[in-house]
Amino acid sequence: MASSTLELPGSQLREQKEKQAAAPHAAWRPSVNPWIVAMTVTLATFMEVLDSSIANVALPHIAGGLGSTQDEATWVLTAYLVANAVILPAGAYMTTFIGRKKFYMICVVLFGVSSALCGLAPSLPLLVFFRILQGIGGGGLAPSEQAILADTFPPEKRGQAFAMYGLAVVVAPAIGPTLGGWITDNYDWRWIFFLNVPICLLSLFLTSRIVEDPPWVEEQVKESQKGGIRLDLLGFALLGLTFGSLEFVLDKGQEDDWFGSKLITFFVVTMIVAFVAMIWWELRQLRTGNRPIINLTLFKRRNFAISFALMFVLGFSLYGTTILIPQFVQTLLGYTAELAGMVLSPAGFMMMAMMPVVGFLSSKVDPRKLIAYGFAMLTLSLITMHTMDLGISYPRLVFLRIFQASGLAFLFIPINTIAYIGVKQSENNDVSGLTNLARNIGGSCGTAFMATMLTRLTAAHETNMVRNLSAGNPAFVDQVKRLKGMFGGHGGGNPMVGQASHTAQAYIYNQLHRQAGMLAYLDIIQYLAIFCACMLPLLFFIPKPPKHLDPGAGH
Repeated sequence: MASSTLELPGSQLREQKEKQAAAPHAAWRPSVNPWIVAMTVTLATFMEVLDSSIANVALPHIAGGLGSTQDEATWVLTAYLVANAVILPAGAYMTTFIGRKKFYMICVVLFGVSSALCGLAPSLPLLVFFRILQGIGGGGLAPSEQAILADTFPPEKRGQAFAMYGLAVVVAPAIGPTLGGWITDNYDWRWIFFLNVPICLLSLFLTSRIVEDPPWVEEQVKESQKGGIRLDLLGFALLGLTFGSLEFVLDKGQEDDWFGSKLITFFVVTMIVAFVAMIWWELRQLRTGNRPIINLTLFKRRNFAISFALMFVLGFSLYGTTILIPQFVQTLLGYTAELAGMVLSPAGFMMMAMMPVVGFLSSKVDPRKLIAYGFAMLTLSLITMHTMDLGISYPRLVFLRIFQASGLAFLFIPINTIAYIGVKQSENNDVSGLTNLARNIGGSCGTAFMATMLTRLTAAHETNMVRNLSAGNPAFVDQVKRLKGMFGGHGGGNPMVGQASHTAQAYIYNQLHRQAGMLAYLDIIQYLAIFCACMLPLLFFIPKPPKHLDPGAGH
């Protein structure tokens, strides 16, 4: 039988060795209670995901404190996201050389030290540099944590383990802006970084005492130390160029008018060339039997390939709406940053309550049904959000976000459960690295989509509406006359008449601008609803998962 593109002699030989090595260790279990391990790694997860959003509301204070513009201060966010995206898929590769536990602890140390340095940074360039180090440390945490959970718990209990992990992933972005705003308003922006230090120390202590490397990870390390696995420097460089360029383009695209900027065009070309070269090089690594940085063989499995796409959409929706709602209430409804965060926080508590329920159901119900329910509820919640207007009340906003959260809670755990079906134990790190990458890139794409569409749709609606503000429109003329009276423009000889007329027109234009913005938000919500609804047909292509899967089942 002819082998497919990815089923090459080198990769087949390596798979055979891995199966033989994994067979004696199939029943391995950690010496500590699995739930204690889960709580230990979830602590660092929450801290890392929180840090990706907590600095957002502090940007004006950071810019003012370091004598820079707010546009320059956005590099504090961009630097973290770029470094995070580069290291996420490479995390599994690095554990091959130094072991998962050691790599995880190095990441915790790097994250804690760089957090302290961020808080002490005397200038913006140094703060950006320390944020890059922080992003590298944080990017290595998530895939290691998820792989630790996958190895610690048997397949039938992974859903409950991922529920705890999912709490950190979905709740942290929701409370991050609120917590960041409260710290910044009441103390100093530097404390949003100092906050990480004691958590890192606690995580480091617990990890050293509790977390263990399974036998197959230890065997990979021994093989690499004997020279059986070589460090792929070219693959790492291409990986960095691809995802670093992608994150830069997504973060700065709208600000620099996308392809109207030569810099953005340069990074798009760099990204495409580096991506093609990376795929070619990784396939060559597989062909020669070497350990690739990105395990492309995972995409041969429909379970994993579709889960990757679904996780991208989950990140897109979660991060996109987490930015859209606070921006809507602050720019159009006049909410403060803290009150805007309070719109999101109840939804975070809703997800905290739902995650254990979904974790329990994932061991009893077909995960495809849970995902279908999640996307159906998410779509329905977005359709309901399409009824928003400029007079919407705070309780109504909170209800709409909670409604949306009820759908999001049913996605993270089942998608992760399906991603691990049929995966060898030695590939758990690869799966977690790529699924976390999908979520993060999806979040970056969702953020870029919101920023771009909001700016362009608002301008388009405003252009269409402003055509009616002319002297030939009796309704406009009549409205100006009524408003002139309100602003003191009575009497023909009154010198205030001219000023009142200008004030009335400015007031009308301001209302028009708000209405154009409202229409733009509704358009974006409509596009998101369609996007989420389109995920439902994909579920028909996922094979029915067998019950009580063994770790190596599905090959």
